[in-house]
Amino acid sequence: MLRNGLEPWHLLIVAIVVIVLFGSKKLPDTARSLGRSMRILKSEAKALKEEGSTDAAPGEQPRPATPVDTL
Repeated sequence: MLRNGLEPWHLLIVAIVVIVLFGSKKLPDTARSLGRSMRILKSEAKALKEEGSTDAAPGEQPRPATPVDTL
């Protein structure tokens, strides 16, 4: 059904719709802010990964989470 769902002319239509919706003046700012967000996300993920590897000492088992009683 969707074997060749994304054709080049589909991308052209999407690009035209984006330009019409956001305007040509806002597109560079939007792309810039998206790039900044991606860099922040990447650095946070790297920091989280490094933090996770330093938390568990070699040979030490992580403690299981304690169940929370709900009322």
